[in-house]
Amino acid sequence: MPEVNFYQTESGSYPVIEFLDKLSGKQAQKITWVLDLFEEMAVVPKQYFKNLKNSDDIWEIRIIFSGNIFRLLGFFETNNNFILTNGFIKKSQKTPQSEIKLAEERKRNYQKRK
Repeated sequence: MPEVNFYQTESGSYPVIEFLDKLSGKQAQKITWVLDLFEEMAVVPKQYFKNLKNSDDIWEIRIIFSGNIFRLLGFFETNNNFILTNGFIKKSQKTPQSEIKLAEERKRNYQKRK
């Protein structure tokens, strides 16, 4: 079962934590619940987690709460370490290409700095 960690920029900020800080307490609580589920379950239900096609092995954690659809993108550094790179509120059916590209860029940056 993977551990969830947060991508840190070179300047020291954590984009996903900043995203969560902008949400209401109940919204952040629901997202935290899903992240805990992700860490505790051997197999995470597809409604919460999927690999994004046509990406550099970027994965999406999906959370639905009060009519909003929240997305957190990230990648597996190892089988036991999942790095969250960015979060957003999804407004359309498709995950925005700009968000996927941002996750891929942060993945490359993370790997280069390791």
